[in-house]
Amino acid sequence: MEEREWLASRFEEHRSRLRAVAYRMLGSLSEADDAVQEAWLRLSRSKVDEIESLSAWLTTVVARVSLNMLRSRRMRREEELGVHIPDPILDRAEGVDPEHEALLADSVGLALLVVLERLEPAERVAFVLHDIFAVPFSEIAPIVDRSPDAARQLASRARRRVRGENTASDAPLETQRDLVEAFFAAARDGNFEALLEILDPDVVLRADLGPAGGSREVRGARAVAGQALFYSRLGLVVHPALVNGVAGAVSTRDGEPFSIGAVTVRAGKIVELDILADPERLRQLDFSILDG
Repeated sequence: MEEREWLASRFEEHRSRLRAVAYRMLGSLSEADDAVQEAWLRLSRSKVDEIESLSAWLTTVVARVSLNMLRSRRMRREEELGVHIPDPILDRAEGVDPEHEALLADSVGLALLVVLERLEPAERVAFVLHDIFAVPFSEIAPIVDRSPDAARQLASRARRRVRGENTASDAPLETQRDLVEAFFAAARDGNFEALLEILDPDVVLRADLGPAGGSREVRGARAVAGQALFYSRLGLVVHPALVNGVAGAVSTRDGEPFSIGAVTVRAGKIVELDILADPERLRQLDFSILDG
């Protein structure tokens, strides 16, 4: 019993980092927890004295489990919905909960995760391990069943995709909040011109409505402003929030969560809006921030 307790204690030292690795790879909090639990089960059945680096060993296990999950997801064609918004992490508008800091380190906003969802599984794993967690390609290679040079190419292709998208805001959080507030105020007032002032001309709105509602991608300031005016007529109550560490909001209707949205701000304009409005997935998320 003492040996098992010691092992469990050692594992807990790595849990938050492992969960962060899995969340970036999977974009799902529940699947990330499953991957971490699988790592613990494998560790508990292993000869610990033969493990040179526990951190590296656990990271490898979580990465392999996550890669298998991504491949299985692709085989089941779950991505046929088109736009898929990963599980968001919600915090009060005032700041990030300390428990979420590890998950949100390295600016892993919702916009970045949306781009990662479109990568091939091996590309995503190689990029996350190397570019976010600094794992050398010599250790990534056996995970993705490639040579180190091939693993490097996987990460490079993923990096080009990420750099080609607006995945990170260049504005301080206060500016982001002001723009979100102005956006919802303009929509509520039916002020189309004010919305155009806030939105970048090439703004993109991505919405995941779930299997029943499908998904949509709307491009251009006029089209996105039109969508904002439409939804402003639904009687939604907007609650400011941090969504994956950036300014966003939770919208409720008749007291029930209706959607979660986050923005990306660049050069003083909103360049991207990512919205999750899948009723089934919303029911699985923690909305305790609305109680405060």
